[in-house]
Amino acid sequence: MLEKEKLRHSPNLNTVLMVEDILRDNGELITLAELKRRVPRKVMHQTLVQILDYLQISGKIIIGTKGILWIFSERKELDQLIKRGTEV
Repeated sequence: MLEKEKLRHSPNLNTVLMVEDILRDNGELITLAELKRRVPRKVMHQTLVQILDYLQISGKIIIGTKGILWIFSERKELDQLIKRGTEV
């Protein structure tokens, strides 16, 4: 069991951000095969699955039977209100 953990490849931050950008900019369902084609550099399948697991746990994507969908919405308006507000 410990040997399998040693062999598991962990994604670096650049790879996670690259996958996030692809999913966010797509705006619609994307299959795993299509995601692999759109990634600019080669990513191991295990690494890509690990990234997708992380994004699903963090509430940024939903993985369904037909594909992957980006669901996270940034809170730009709220951030602007916080900047203009007064701290108590």
